[in-house]
Amino acid sequence: MSSTLLERPAPEVAAASASVAPRRRTRIFALPEARWALAALVLFLIALPLQLTGAPAWAWGPLYALAYATGGWEPAWAGLQALREKTLDVDLLMIVAAIGAAAVGQVMDGALLIVIFATSGALEAIATARTADSVRGLLDLAPATATRLLDDGTEESVRTEELAVGDTILVRPGERIGADGRVLDGASDVDQATITGEPLPVAKETGDEVFAGTLNGTGALRVKVERDASDSVIARIVKMVEEASETKAPTQLFIEKVEQRYSIGMVLATLAVFAVPLAFGAAFTGSLLRAMTFMIVASPCAVVLATMPPLLSAMANAGRHGVLVKSAVVMERLGQVDAVALDKTGTLTEGTPRVTDIRPLAGSGLSEEELLALAASAEHPSEHPLARAVVDAARTRGLVLATVEDFASAPGIGVTATVDGRSVAVGAPARLLNGAEDAVSARAAAIATELEDGGHTAVLIEADSVPVGVLGIADRLRPDAAGTVTALTALTGTKPMLVTGDNPRAAARLAAEVGITDVRAGLLPQDKVTAVKEQETAGRKVLVIGDGVNDAPALAAAHTGIAMGRAGSDLALETADAVIVRDELATVPAVVALSRRARSFVVQNLVIASVFITALVVWDLVATLPLPLGVLGHEGSTVIVGLNGLRLLRETAWTRARAEGRK
Repeated sequence: MSSTLLERPAPEVAAASASVAPRRRTRIFALPEARWALAALVLFLIALPLQLTGAPAWAWGPLYALAYATGGWEPAWAGLQALREKTLDVDLLMIVAAIGAAAVGQVMDGALLIVIFATSGALEAIATARTADSVRGLLDLAPATATRLLDDGTEESVRTEELAVGDTILVRPGERIGADGRVLDGASDVDQATITGEPLPVAKETGDEVFAGTLNGTGALRVKVERDASDSVIARIVKMVEEASETKAPTQLFIEKVEQRYSIGMVLATLAVFAVPLAFGAAFTGSLLRAMTFMIVASPCAVVLATMPPLLSAMANAGRHGVLVKSAVVMERLGQVDAVALDKTGTLTEGTPRVTDIRPLAGSGLSEEELLALAASAEHPSEHPLARAVVDAARTRGLVLATVEDFASAPGIGVTATVDGRSVAVGAPARLLNGAEDAVSARAAAIATELEDGGHTAVLIEADSVPVGVLGIADRLRPDAAGTVTALTALTGTKPMLVTGDNPRAAARLAAEVGITDVRAGLLPQDKVTAVKEQETAGRKVLVIGDGVNDAPALAAAHTGIAMGRAGSDLALETADAVIVRDELATVPAVVALSRRARSFVVQNLVIASVFITALVVWDLVATLPLPLGVLGHEGSTVIVGLNGLRLLRETAWTRARAEGRK
């Protein structure tokens, strides 16, 4: 290997890297929608107690007026803009209803409508901004600069977007790879979990493919660039997330589905209620009062509250139990899923390699604990994830580690060290055995093959150049994984699908443990999206559960996406529709069952609201509905549907949902 690979970065490279601006996150109150909604809410909360305690109108009236203005001007303006496009939406209708309520003395009702809709708009703006932040932050995975090697052997620091296909770049230990390409020279272990989801670094040597944004280990690599920056895998992930976010049509709540028809019908009906009696000689004041009464009793407040309280209550209940559902629309969607796609590493598994097998060879004279202590002593100075797994296993058993000398690490091979006077090597069996055919080596190779066939990573230990044992290392299955798969199968009627970038043997072993038969392994992010779209083309509504950057496009493309919270990447957490904060996989079927209960409550409330609105409207049209009685009936229906929805806040609602999720 050329000494060029081991030289330190030139000063200008370090300076360029240091100048890269850190990723920023949009602050909530940097959004105007959030500021206006907060102002309207504060004004309403100040005015309401003044009104209820009998303060004079001049004390609370101006506060309500300001609440109308601060919370209502944006939806009013948006509604007027929609009118220019010959579209009438519920937001504008709510503003008109609020003004109508104020015109007949129901100022508080109108202000409450304004606050509800302003808050809803602010939450939507926040969600949009945070998703945009996370997509932009994904680009930070790829370094801003790379070291390009020139034909004369000199180096130059260039921005990664300036790299061209055919260029050769130098990737030093600990650096992120600046472009998709192929290794020309060198050997190292590369952590490419961001792209493939594999839990362990992958050995790379001459001829192997590497990806931009992945993290180089302890070796140095010369890499030939094979794709432009705009066509790299990480760039394609960004593009897929953006496209999926733009094109995915969210399931609309009931009021949104009938918005246009209801809006036009209510406006026309209100005008008719006012104009028809007037045309037949009725008094102007009486006609106006009847029309305003009609607008109030026909106002969809009860319909809006029929939909939102059950969903919001279910969201709050799920949140108390470690499931963050990002919106009412998401809570509605969760109950519609009929197919599930699960990631492997960090989702079904804990995402941390652990020692699962300790196999001392016959004749080595070592017990399991002595073999583990020997390997852990040699691995102790190493920073490799496999080394940490071995050391952690020894510490868990309370083993005492010996002091080592002459430690050395060879990327893709393993480590060597002197432990208690013995020369110890720990590493890949194929590399350490190097084709040896003696009986001891053959036995070690057979054990290694057995472990690898079972989906484990095999680690060979040699003492004084003689194999003495083999360790098996694997990512540990979550305790609730099998139960969750069973519950999701019962809820959806189909077994979940496993989609992973890990190798087929490891994927098949884990799938067999949890009862999954449809296994898609070795997938890149775009392949996961393809698998999800295949299901959706077949008419399925797919729930995707994942945790990594490589899962983000599938999370965005799916009908609903859930991310694991503790180890989840920023992009996965922002792209997903819901987050399992405590990484308790068993809460997934529970929240799906809770969503289905919330949807049934929505139907109940819509029936109640429709009956009240219909009865009051008929009364107002057929006879003379007194305004106070109309307000009482309108507000009464609103209270009834609100209280019915709040039943999902009770602990028993979650307990019942969890029980349903286990059936």
